Amino acid sequence: MFNTQKISLFLGISFLIHSNIQGQISRSQLAGQQNVITSAVPFLTITPDSRSAGMGDAGVAISPDANSVHWNPSKLVFAEKPTGFAINYAPWLRSIVPDVHLSYLSGYSRINKNSVVGGSFRYFSLGNILFTDFQGNSTGNFEPNELAFDGFYATKLSDKMSLAVSLRFIYSNLTGTRTFNGTSTRPGIAGAGDVSWFYKDKLKKAKTPTSYAFGAAITNLGSKITYTVGENADFIPMNLRLGTAWTFDIDEFNSVTIAVDANKLLVPTRPLYLKSISNPAQDSFLNNERVIERGMDPNVPVLQGAMQSFYDAPGGFQEEMKEIMYSVGIEYWYDKVLALRTGYFHEADTKGMRKYLTFGAGIRYNVIGVDVAFLAPIQRSHPLQNQLRFSLLLDLAAFSDAGKLKSL
Repeated sequence: MFNTQKISLFLGISFLIHSNIQGQISRSQLAGQQNVITSAVPFLTITPDSRSAGMGDAGVAISPDANSVHWNPSKLVFAEKPTGFAINYAPWLRSIVPDVHLSYLSGYSRINKNSVVGGSFRYFSLGNILFTDFQGNSTGNFEPNELAFDGFYATKLSDKMSLAVSLRFIYSNLTGTRTFNGTSTRPGIAGAGDVSWFYKDKLKKAKTPTSYAFGAAITNLGSKITYTVGENADFIPMNLRLGTAWTFDIDEFNSVTIAVDANKLLVPTRPLYLKSISNPAQDSFLNNERVIERGMDPNVPVLQGAMQSFYDAPGGFQEEMKEIMYSVGIEYWYDKVLALRTGYFHEADTKGMRKYLTFGAGIRYNVIGVDVAFLAPIQRSHPLQNQLRFSLLLDLAAFSDAGKLKSL
């Protein structure tokens, strides 16, 4: 059955993938600072776990668990448990289409008192899509999907500080091997790496026992990706994440954590192109290239693009500051068994306009932990309305110990 909603969703995702290189920004958009940064494989930026999702997508400096593989794996050298495993599921954009979803598996294991290894697997499915030609004739069904898997190594630099490196393989299959308008397509493949850092300590003379932490992570620093046999390739969502978390132990049973994260995509911003004097509806060209009036050329190598992203906005410093996204979250624990969470995520109106409140809850019992999160957008009729996430955490070492005791 022809699903126009799903086709529209697919076309929207395809636009996001290619607009980074081929998109334009008009003077009227610049005046209002309408200049969204886009990249390929945006599924890598989706919050996979319910704990951080319930805290406004803050996660780089909060206490470690198996889902820290996504946020900051360097934290895991300070994890209380020697091993851990997490299963996460989110029905994505459920207010628009019913069968788009994200699944995320992650785990870690301590190899000695100072080092931890682990990895994760992420799978994003766009469901089933019916493709048609320009005359509306069916060309077959296809299930677009994207996946990524990675591994990491983390080690202590001191009793309070740690560092981790990760390597990631990315596979994005949006159209299979079809041909559109004379252009052959293929799955996109890319490789990337992460570097993360973590520091934690306690306030010595605080009336209420207080611990604090700082975290930083540069993620998805890697090759560009292309879906055609041509040379055009798009940036993947390289990102810089900085954050802090403060935990207050109110008494023996009650504690509260306040976390704040800041994120910035390390992807070039689209420039403002000079319009033709003879035809203001078209851009000016020089040597077969569009003339940039304000901003910088986005078609640059990866490392240059990452550095350039800090100063290339055509709107100057004011626009650069609007490219920073903020997350604020609060987590309350009772007896380390029951958790309640809330948070807020903010993105500037001119850079995507994602603004939403989040709510979550969690429970820990023996070797199992369960978390759930709910997203409530500020805007009405938002695509992320009624978004839910579910997480299951397992203490693998406890399972192993239980098995040994049973055998005895």
